[in-house]
Amino acid sequence: MITLYLAEDQSMLNTALSQLLNLEDNLEVLGSATDGQTALTEIQRLEPDVAILDIEMPGMSGLEVAEILHNQKTSTKVIILTTFAQKAYFEKAVEVQVSGYLLKDSPSDDLIETINKVMAGRTIYDPELVTSALSADKNPLTEREITVLKAAVGGDATKIMAQKLFLSEGTVCNYLSAVFSKLGVHNRLEAIELAKKNKWIN
Repeated sequence: MITLYLAEDQSMLNTALSQLLNLEDNLEVLGSATDGQTALTEIQRLEPDVAILDIEMPGMSGLEVAEILHNQKTSTKVIILTTFAQKAYFEKAVEVQVSGYLLKDSPSDDLIETINKVMAGRTIYDPELVTSALSADKNPLTEREITVLKAAVGGDATKIMAQKLFLSEGTVCNYLSAVFSKLGVHNRLEAIELAKKNKWIN
C-alpha cells in the first residue's frame, strides 16, 4: 500500500482528488490540507510515502514545503501539481529534487501512473512543463545525472556503465530515466545530443 498526503488550496479539488486516489487498491490518502504550513506539519508527523503538493498555497508554497522536506532528508517523495509553466518554479523543483512535476489538468490516470513510477525510483516531469520552462542557460541535471549521461556517450550497455561507475544496474537505469524525463527526451541519443548542444556535457 502506497500512503499519500495531499495539499491543495482549493477545497473541492482537494476532496475530489482524495476520493479519486482512495479508489485505487494500492493507494491510501492519510490526510490533506489547504495550506502549506499544515501540510508540512502533517507530512512530518505522518511520514507518507508520497506528498502531492500544489505550488501556490496560503502560508507556505508547495515548493517551500518540498525544500524543507528535501533538506531534512525525509523519505517522503514529492510530486508537485501546478497550473503554471514558469521557469522559476521549474528550476526550484529541480533544485529541491522533487520526484514528479505535473500539470493540474493532466488526466487522473497520469497522476496515478506517476505515483507508481515515483515509488519505483523514477523521476517524472511533464514534457509540456519541461519544454515551457527549460532554457539552455540552466542545466536541470544533478551532478550524478551528468556523470551517468557522460558514461552513456560511449554507447556501453547499462550493465557495463554500472560497473564503471560502481553503481547497481538498477540505479543507473533510474538516473537515465530521470535524465530523459527532465530533458523531455525518449532515449540516450536524444539526451546526449541535447546536453551537448547546451554544453552541459562535452
